[in-house]
Amino acid sequence: SAGMVLSVLVILLLSVLYEAVKMGKAVLLRRALLALPRSLSQEALTEPQEGDSGPAQGSPSLMSFPISFPRWFWFHVGQTLFHVVQVVLGYMVMLAVMSYNAWIFLGAIAGSTLGYFM
Repeated sequence: SAGMVLSVLVILLLSVLYEAVKMGKAVLLRRALLALPRSLSQEALTEPQEGDSGPAQGSPSLMSFPISFPRWFWFHVGQTLFHVVQVVLGYMVMLAVMSYNAWIFLGAIAGSTLGYFM
């Protein structure tokens, strides 16, 4: 019936979207790694502004941190959001497959295959 065809198409699209989010997360990880500073010292990670007249070197305080977050932090926030979307989509597809309907199962497999191929 039309309801079953629509259900299979929705599951197929959710599976394609799951694969797309998974690949987007990998691309974002690569960009985040490129945005990391070469030195992983605290000073390099917080990217202090030039001309800061903060406390003496080596004594961390709240006032010595910059107001804006470094670039790698925003990549990490993006990765976190991608991860949440990926988990939600994965659970939705899993719940649909657990209906033990062969057509839904084939829609999930076909969507996953198509999403990976794209």
